[in-house]
Amino acid sequence: MSQKSVWFVTGTSSGLGNALLHEILSSGNSIIATARNPESLQATLEQKYDAETLKRALIIKVDITQPNEIKAAFAAGLQKFGEINVVVNNAGYAVLSEIEECPMDLARIEFEIMFWGPVHISKEAIRVFREVNPPGKGGCIFNVSSTGGYSSQPLLSFYNAAKFAIEGFTESLRKEMSPEWNIQASAIEPGGFNTGWRDGLTILPPHPAYKADNSPTSQYRAMLRHIPFIGSPERAAKALLTLSGKKDLPLRIQLGSDAATLIRHTARKTIADSEKWEDIAHSTNIDGIDPPEYTKSLLAALG
Repeated sequence: MSQKSVWFVTGTSSGLGNALLHEILSSGNSIIATARNPESLQATLEQKYDAETLKRALIIKVDITQPNEIKAAFAAGLQKFGEINVVVNNAGYAVLSEIEECPMDLARIEFEIMFWGPVHISKEAIRVFREVNPPGKGGCIFNVSSTGGYSSQPLLSFYNAAKFAIEGFTESLRKEMSPEWNIQASAIEPGGFNTGWRDGLTILPPHPAYKADNSPTSQYRAMLRHIPFIGSPERAAKALLTLSGKKDLPLRIQLGSDAATLIRHTARKTIADSEKWEDIAHSTNIDGIDPPEYTKSLLAALG
């Protein structure tokens, strides 16, 4: 952004969040950074940055599944910086497992971290943007999703489901914001990035029914180990800083050529399927409905 801003970023210990932390500080902006091990992260920053730069960083340990801790982190950030302009929900957790094999407690953790955590944070962000920041200044929320939030893959069913959920939540959030609040929200859909994501996966043994070498899940396990990831976390961080200064951001923004290609492929497939099976859709209407005229009015009403 041309004007220096204050960021609130989760999951800054590693990966995209860590790259974003360094890019924010290097560009003269300020950050409230949540981390699993704030002491270790603080020590790393003290080795790299001078005292003046460190004044622009507030490192806090926050359990994002606990709304009270989230509120406390926002309050601490406001006390130090006076306002918060950009919020990035980046913390993640993924289990690699067949649906039948994944324990429900692990599946629920995925939702707590990647859906309910961002929900709690987004609610507090909206309040701060509207009621604490100068009137009309607003703010921006980036909910880090994934290509898996638009196009699911095997073995990541609950991860995908949490990402689908946060994208739906983000779309509703955007439509609830009054224009005078000047609040933007986008779902960020990264492709494969060299963030250590694969190394951080919780990988469960295959379910006995899926162990055949030619099963879709066995093939995906093998592919995931070897496919090269092309994304640079540092360049993604620069992209997010660029986006934070833009107006009229779209609902979904892809990071990576692989992400853009996969999302477009899935979108085209959805349209093609809808057109192929359109007769079934129309067959369930009540009598007397002119589909083109009705849908024209519906779309006009929805804006």
